[in-house]
Amino acid sequence: MSFEPLLTYHPAVLALAAGLFTWAMTALGAATVLLARDLPRAWLDAMLGFAAGVMMAASVWSLLLPAIELAEGAGVPGWLPAAVGFLLGGAFLRLVDLYLPHLHLFEPTEAAEGVVTTWRRTTLLIIAITLHNVPEGLAVGVAFGAAHVLSGGEQALALLAGAVTLAIGIGLQNLPEGAAVSMPLRREGLSPRKSFFYGQLSGAVEPVAAVLGAVGVLLVEPLLPYALAFAAGAMIFVVVEEIIPEAQSSGNGDIATFGVMLGFALMMVLDVALG
Repeated sequence: MSFEPLLTYHPAVLALAAGLFTWAMTALGAATVLLARDLPRAWLDAMLGFAAGVMMAASVWSLLLPAIELAEGAGVPGWLPAAVGFLLGGAFLRLVDLYLPHLHLFEPTEAAEGVVTTWRRTTLLIIAITLHNVPEGLAVGVAFGAAHVLSGGEQALALLAGAVTLAIGIGLQNLPEGAAVSMPLRREGLSPRKSFFYGQLSGAVEPVAAVLGAVGVLLVEPLLPYALAFAAGAMIFVVVEEIIPEAQSSGNGDIATFGVMLGFALMMVLDVALG
Protein backbone atom coordinates (compact mmCIF):
# COMPACT_ATOMS: atom_id res chain seq x y z
CA MET A 1 0.00 0.00 0.00
CA SER A 2 1.46 3.39 -1.03
CA PHE A 3 0.88 6.44 1.14
CA GLU A 4 3.01 8.73 -1.04
CA PRO A 5 0.07 10.85 -2.33
CA LEU A 6 -0.64 11.89 1.25
CA LEU A 7 2.69 13.73 1.38
CA THR A 8 1.16 16.44 -0.83
CA TYR A 9 -1.16 17.48 2.00
CA HIS A 10 -0.18 19.76 4.86
CA PRO A 11 0.52 17.68 7.99
CA ALA A 12 -1.99 19.74 9.99
CA VAL A 13 -4.70 18.71 7.52
CA LEU A 14 -3.71 15.04 7.78
CA ALA A 15 -3.53 15.30 11.57
CA LEU A 16 -6.98 16.91 11.68
CA ALA A 17 -8.47 14.19 9.46
CA ALA A 18 -6.87 11.46 11.58
CA GLY A 19 -8.03 13.14 14.79
CA LEU A 20 -11.58 13.40 13.48
CA PHE A 21 -11.44 9.69 12.64
CA THR A 22 -10.34 8.73 16.15
CA TRP A 23 -13.01 11.02 17.62
CA ALA A 24 -15.66 9.41 15.40
CA MET A 25 -14.61 5.97 16.61
CA THR A 26 -14.93 7.17 20.21
CA ALA A 27 -18.43 8.46 19.43
CA LEU A 28 -19.38 5.17 17.77
CA GLY A 29 -18.29 3.23 20.82
CA ALA A 30 -20.03 5.65 23.18
CA ALA A 31 -23.26 5.21 21.19
CA THR A 32 -23.63 1.69 22.59
CA VAL A 33 -25.06 3.34 25.71
CA LEU A 34 -28.10 4.23 23.62
CA LEU A 35 -28.75 0.52 23.03
CA ALA A 36 -27.89 -0.99 26.41
CA ARG A 37 -27.88 0.39 29.93
CA ASP A 38 -24.73 -1.44 30.95
CA LEU A 39 -22.14 -4.02 30.02
CA PRO A 40 -20.65 -6.70 32.30
CA ARG A 41 -17.66 -5.33 34.15
CA ALA A 42 -15.52 -8.10 32.65
CA TRP A 43 -16.26 -6.71 29.18
CA LEU A 44 -15.32 -3.19 30.25
CA ASP A 45 -12.08 -4.47 31.78
CA ALA A 46 -11.25 -6.37 28.59
CA MET A 47 -11.89 -3.20 26.56
CA LEU A 48 -9.64 -1.15 28.80
CA GLY A 49 -6.94 -3.82 28.54
CA PHE A 50 -7.25 -3.80 24.75
CA ALA A 51 -6.85 -0.01 24.72
CA ALA A 52 -3.76 -0.30 26.91
CA GLY A 53 -2.20 -2.90 24.61
CA VAL A 54 -2.74 -0.78 21.51
CA MET A 55 -1.23 2.29 23.18
CA MET A 56 1.81 0.33 24.39
CA ALA A 57 2.54 -1.14 20.96
CA ALA A 58 1.94 2.20 19.24
CA SER A 59 4.38 3.87 21.61
CA VAL A 60 7.10 1.41 20.59
CA TRP A 61 6.59 0.85 16.86
CA SER A 62 5.12 4.18 15.76
CA LEU A 63 6.96 6.58 18.09
CA LEU A 64 10.04 5.30 19.95
CA LEU A 65 11.63 3.27 17.15
CA PRO A 66 11.24 6.12 14.60
CA ALA A 67 12.68 8.53 17.21
CA ILE A 68 15.74 6.30 17.60
CA GLU A 69 16.20 5.98 13.82
CA LEU A 70 15.89 9.73 13.26
CA ALA A 71 18.41 10.49 15.99
CA GLU A 72 20.92 7.99 14.62
CA GLY A 73 20.45 9.44 11.14
CA ALA A 74 21.37 12.85 12.53
CA GLY A 75 24.52 11.47 14.14
CA VAL A 76 23.09 11.53 17.67
CA PRO A 77 23.11 8.45 19.94
CA GLY A 78 19.73 6.88 19.26
CA TRP A 79 18.95 6.23 22.88
CA LEU A 80 19.46 9.83 24.03
CA PRO A 81 16.45 11.66 22.49
CA ALA A 82 14.28 8.58 22.99
CA ALA A 83 15.07 8.32 26.69
CA VAL A 84 14.94 12.05 27.42
CA GLY A 85 11.75 12.67 25.46
CA PHE A 86 10.09 9.58 26.91
CA LEU A 87 10.79 10.65 30.50
CA LEU A 88 9.73 14.24 29.82
CA GLY A 89 6.41 13.00 28.41
CA GLY A 90 5.72 11.06 31.58
CA ALA A 91 6.85 13.96 33.80
CA PHE A 92 4.55 16.37 31.97
CA LEU A 93 1.53 14.12 32.45
CA ARG A 94 2.46 13.72 36.12
CA LEU A 95 2.45 17.50 36.60
CA VAL A 96 -0.95 17.77 34.95
CA ASP A 97 -2.11 14.87 37.11
CA LEU A 98 -1.02 16.69 40.26
CA TYR A 99 -2.88 19.93 39.62
CA LEU A 100 -5.86 19.25 37.35
CA PRO A 101 -8.87 17.96 39.34
CA HIS A 102 -10.02 14.59 37.97
CA LEU A 103 -11.37 11.21 39.02
CA HIS A 104 -10.51 7.88 37.40
CA LEU A 105 -13.20 5.43 36.35
CA PHE A 106 -14.59 3.11 39.04
CA GLU A 107 -12.94 5.15 41.83
CA PRO A 108 -14.88 6.65 44.79
CA THR A 109 -15.27 10.42 44.85
CA GLU A 110 -12.82 10.67 47.77
CA ALA A 111 -10.09 9.33 45.46
CA ALA A 112 -10.22 12.41 43.22
CA GLU A 113 -6.76 13.70 42.29
CA GLY A 114 -5.45 17.20 41.65
CA VAL A 115 -6.26 20.36 43.58
CA VAL A 116 -9.26 20.24 45.89
CA THR A 117 -12.48 21.31 44.16
CA THR A 118 -16.24 21.25 44.60
CA TRP A 119 -16.84 20.02 41.05
CA ARG A 120 -19.36 17.23 40.60
CA ARG A 121 -18.26 13.61 40.35
CA THR A 122 -19.35 13.33 36.70
CA THR A 123 -17.33 16.44 35.83
CA LEU A 124 -14.23 14.96 37.44
CA LEU A 125 -14.73 11.70 35.53
CA ILE A 126 -15.09 13.51 32.21
CA ILE A 127 -11.93 15.55 32.86
CA ALA A 128 -9.96 12.39 33.61
CA ILE A 129 -11.16 10.75 30.41
CA THR A 130 -10.38 13.85 28.36
CA LEU A 131 -6.90 14.04 29.88
CA HIS A 132 -6.41 10.42 28.83
CA ASN A 133 -7.16 11.31 25.19
CA VAL A 134 -4.75 14.22 24.87
CA PRO A 135 -1.59 12.07 24.49
CA GLU A 136 -3.31 9.97 21.83
CA GLY A 137 -4.15 12.99 19.68
CA LEU A 138 -0.72 14.49 20.29
CA ALA A 139 0.96 11.26 19.18
CA VAL A 140 -0.99 11.18 15.92
CA GLY A 141 -0.17 14.81 15.14
CA VAL A 142 3.53 14.44 15.92
CA ALA A 143 3.73 11.35 13.71
CA PHE A 144 2.23 13.16 10.69
CA GLY A 145 4.40 16.20 11.36
CA ALA A 146 7.48 14.00 11.41
CA ALA A 147 6.73 12.59 7.97
CA HIS A 148 6.33 16.10 6.54
CA VAL A 149 9.57 17.39 8.07
CA LEU A 150 11.59 14.79 6.19
CA SER A 151 9.76 15.77 2.96
CA GLY A 152 10.35 12.77 0.76
CA GLY A 153 12.43 9.64 0.67
CA GLU A 154 11.91 6.20 2.10
CA GLN A 155 12.20 7.36 5.69
CA ALA A 156 9.43 9.94 5.20
CA LEU A 157 7.17 7.31 3.64
CA ALA A 158 7.92 4.92 6.49
CA LEU A 159 7.02 7.61 9.03
CA LEU A 160 3.86 8.44 7.10
CA ALA A 161 2.85 4.77 7.04
CA GLY A 162 3.52 4.65 10.76
CA ALA A 163 1.34 7.74 11.31
CA VAL A 164 -1.55 6.22 9.35
CA THR A 165 -1.16 2.95 11.24
CA LEU A 166 -1.08 4.84 14.53
CA ALA A 167 -4.31 6.64 13.67
CA ILE A 168 -6.00 3.37 12.70
CA GLY A 169 -4.81 1.66 15.87
CA ILE A 170 -5.94 4.46 18.16
CA GLY A 171 -9.25 4.59 16.32
CA LEU A 172 -9.76 0.87 16.85
CA GLN A 173 -8.99 1.10 20.55
CA ASN A 174 -11.26 4.16 20.86
CA LEU A 175 -14.21 2.06 19.72
CA PRO A 176 -14.38 -0.13 22.83
CA GLU A 177 -12.98 2.69 24.92
CA GLY A 178 -15.95 4.88 24.03
CA ALA A 179 -18.26 2.24 25.50
CA ALA A 180 -16.01 1.87 28.53
CA VAL A 181 -16.51 5.60 29.13
CA SER A 182 -20.21 6.09 28.44
CA MET A 183 -21.40 3.03 30.36
CA PRO A 184 -19.91 4.11 33.73
CA LEU A 185 -21.39 7.59 33.20
CA ARG A 186 -24.79 5.96 32.71
CA ARG A 187 -24.31 4.12 36.00
CA GLU A 188 -23.58 7.47 37.62
CA GLY A 189 -27.18 8.43 36.86
CA LEU A 190 -26.82 10.36 33.61
CA SER A 191 -29.43 9.81 30.91
CA PRO A 192 -28.45 7.70 27.88
CA ARG A 193 -28.18 10.82 25.72
CA LYS A 194 -26.01 12.68 28.22
CA SER A 195 -23.85 9.60 28.73
CA PHE A 196 -23.32 9.38 24.98
CA PHE A 197 -22.69 13.11 24.67
CA TYR A 198 -20.03 13.21 27.36
CA GLY A 199 -18.58 9.90 26.20
CA GLN A 200 -17.96 11.17 22.68
CA LEU A 201 -16.96 14.60 23.98
CA SER A 202 -14.01 13.02 25.74
CA GLY A 203 -12.58 12.20 22.31
CA ALA A 204 -13.19 15.68 20.90
CA VAL A 205 -9.84 16.79 22.27
CA GLU A 206 -7.99 14.41 19.95
CA PRO A 207 -8.35 16.43 16.70
CA VAL A 208 -7.23 19.56 18.57
CA ALA A 209 -4.23 17.80 20.14
CA ALA A 210 -3.36 16.21 16.79
CA VAL A 211 -3.22 19.55 14.97
CA LEU A 212 -1.19 21.10 17.80
CA GLY A 213 1.22 18.16 17.66
CA ALA A 214 1.71 18.46 13.90
CA VAL A 215 2.19 22.24 13.98
CA GLY A 216 4.50 21.97 16.99
CA VAL A 217 6.80 19.58 15.13
CA LEU A 218 7.04 21.99 12.20
CA LEU A 219 8.08 24.78 14.55
CA VAL A 220 10.79 22.77 16.30
CA GLU A 221 12.14 20.44 13.61
CA PRO A 222 15.47 19.71 15.37
CA LEU A 223 13.52 18.37 18.36
CA LEU A 224 11.57 15.86 16.26
CA PRO A 225 13.03 12.69 17.88
CA TYR A 226 12.33 14.19 21.30
CA ALA A 227 8.75 15.04 20.28
CA LEU A 228 8.06 11.49 19.11
CA ALA A 229 9.46 10.06 22.34
CA PHE A 230 7.58 12.68 24.41
CA ALA A 231 4.27 11.49 22.92
CA ALA A 232 5.25 7.89 23.68
CA GLY A 233 6.11 8.72 27.28
CA ALA A 234 2.81 10.53 27.78
CA MET A 235 0.87 7.55 26.44
CA ILE A 236 2.75 5.00 28.53
CA PHE A 237 2.17 7.13 31.63
CA VAL A 238 -1.59 7.03 31.00
CA VAL A 239 -1.47 3.28 30.42
CA VAL A 240 0.47 2.44 33.59
CA GLU A 241 -1.00 5.06 35.90
CA GLU A 242 -4.63 4.82 34.83
CA ILE A 243 -5.81 2.23 32.33
CA ILE A 244 -4.16 -0.96 33.56
CA PRO A 245 -4.94 -0.34 37.27
CA GLU A 246 -8.58 0.33 36.39
CA ALA A 247 -8.81 -2.81 34.27
CA GLN A 248 -7.26 -4.90 37.07
CA SER A 249 -9.25 -3.46 39.98
CA SER A 250 -12.35 -5.67 39.94
CA GLY A 251 -10.94 -9.19 39.91
CA ASN A 252 -10.93 -9.62 36.14
CA GLY A 253 -7.15 -9.58 35.89
CA ASP A 254 -6.79 -12.48 33.46
CA ILE A 255 -9.43 -11.09 31.10
CA ALA A 256 -7.90 -7.62 31.21
CA THR A 257 -4.41 -9.03 30.62
CA PHE A 258 -5.59 -10.99 27.60
CA GLY A 259 -7.14 -7.75 26.32
CA VAL A 260 -3.74 -6.05 26.68
CA MET A 261 -2.01 -8.80 24.74
CA LEU A 262 -4.66 -8.80 22.01
CA GLY A 263 -4.44 -5.03 21.60
CA PHE A 264 -0.63 -5.11 21.55
CA ALA A 265 -0.55 -7.91 18.98
CA LEU A 266 -3.12 -6.21 16.72
CA MET A 267 -1.23 -2.91 16.72
CA MET A 268 2.06 -4.72 16.09
CA VAL A 269 0.58 -6.57 13.13
CA LEU A 270 -0.93 -3.38 11.70
CA ASP A 271 2.35 -1.50 12.00
CA VAL A 272 4.44 -4.23 10.40
CA ALA A 273 1.87 -5.01 7.67
CA LEU A 274 1.19 -1.39 6.66
CA GLY A 275 4.67 -0.06 7.36
